Amino acid sequence: MNRRDFLKAGIGTSLALSMGGAVGQAARSAASPNLLVIQTDEHNFRTLGCYRKTLPPEQAFVWGPDSVVETPHIDWLAGHGALCTSFYATTPVCSPSRAAFVSGRYPQNTPVVTNNIPMDDDIVTFAEILRRQGYATGYAGKWHLDGTGKPQWAPQRTFGFEDNRYMFNRGHWKQLEDTPSGPRVKARNAKGQPSYDVTGADEESFTTDFLADRTVDFIEAHRGKPFCYMVSFPDPHGPDTVRRPYDTMYADQHHEAPRTYHKATDPLPSWGQPNGQFLTMTRYYGMVKCIDDNVGKVLGALRSGGMMSHTIIVFTCDHGDLRGEHHRQNKGVPYEGSAKVPFIVYYPDRIVPGTIVREALSCVDFLPTVLGLMGVATAGREEGRDASALFTAPTPPAGWKDVAFIRGTGRQAGQNDMNWLAAVTKRYKLIYAPNDEPWLFDLERDPDELINVYRHPGYRDVVRSLATDILKYGQAHDDPRIDHPNIRAYLAEVTGS
Repeated sequence: MNRRDFLKAGIGTSLALSMGGAVGQAARSAASPNLLVIQTDEHNFRTLGCYRKTLPPEQAFVWGPDSVVETPHIDWLAGHGALCTSFYATTPVCSPSRAAFVSGRYPQNTPVVTNNIPMDDDIVTFAEILRRQGYATGYAGKWHLDGTGKPQWAPQRTFGFEDNRYMFNRGHWKQLEDTPSGPRVKARNAKGQPSYDVTGADEESFTTDFLADRTVDFIEAHRGKPFCYMVSFPDPHGPDTVRRPYDTMYADQHHEAPRTYHKATDPLPSWGQPNGQFLTMTRYYGMVKCIDDNVGKVLGALRSGGMMSHTIIVFTCDHGDLRGEHHRQNKGVPYEGSAKVPFIVYYPDRIVPGTIVREALSCVDFLPTVLGLMGVATAGREEGRDASALFTAPTPPAGWKDVAFIRGTGRQAGQNDMNWLAAVTKRYKLIYAPNDEPWLFDLERDPDELINVYRHPGYRDVVRSLATDILKYGQAHDDPRIDHPNIRAYLAEVTGS
């Protein structure tokens, strides 16, 4: 099946805009493109217009037909680059996902399998690889890979992000400021301690704005040499607060609980049980709109500096947020709203505008893929795949297997109900957990993820194929989940091994 759709309208005009002021730097484009990674936190993909366009209305507007936030700047990146419809958080929780993303290694091997575990010292990130190639590197925003420090500015271990003055380890702070002694959280409680208070936040101090401004500063300071910069916005993660005027921008909309909110709870696996209430989308949408406006600010800096033609821009997220889907909040489970995340790549030198990549990918695939697009050799330690050919050719390369592997949190299988393990493709999702019957979703026929077809005779070959893939993955990458007696028994039942 052809996996690339080309959005024809407006391509000529937009390409001319993106190429503005960069004709004399054509050689830079091919030889050493800049890399800018924009990451959000706990971001439901359905809030982006470019993702809604890929979905039928009942999936695009799950919070009601008139409940929507427009994201023109992020949509521009997708329309003039590539959008992945099946990109998954390797573990849909902050720290494990982030470690997998920067390292290309599975969580059990970073070994960040849940939040607040420090990443191993010997991890080689994409930034470290590019730093060794002569790139100026930097990072701003939430890091969450250096243990429990909060906020803990500029962690000592930089992992290749040389300018990490504006990197903080943990927290979803709403106001930041520069001081003579360095950046700090601006909002303070009565004891003088950092707080999440949004009162008084403006377009300079609100965290999303502040981090976007620091990104612009870095871009403008490094016009003359290749750079690699990552900005990690801690929104739209809770608490659901945002500065004016975004806090009331969507107050007049009617927001409905998703239809899966009212589904029957029997039979459901432990990871699918109700957990949390539906919250209005008003301020969540406000946070998303603020993010999009600041993406526009960053794009404006690249355009005015003549850098759009030789800059790769990646927009993504660490994990999703169910926002009432399946009567749940937040993340951590294999449902689409939790595990599927936005992944958009803009690279005019190699990617045809409007490309749609449908094959399943996950965070571990980012490092080898982006370096593959850049023509830079990896350190050879990554466990993900170089999927760059999916972004640059009309059909998948020979031998490509449409499957990715995602997992829940926890060190050992069986500790809790979050220790699930799944194989996903663009159509199917097979999930094993220690204390539950296996589940198979057919995402094409059942996009709401309500029906378990694991025991259905018509899906025996699908189950066997994906179970074999899971077994091979676990053996190749030392995932202890495949050794849990219950999961092992289920795998043996269908694979014979």
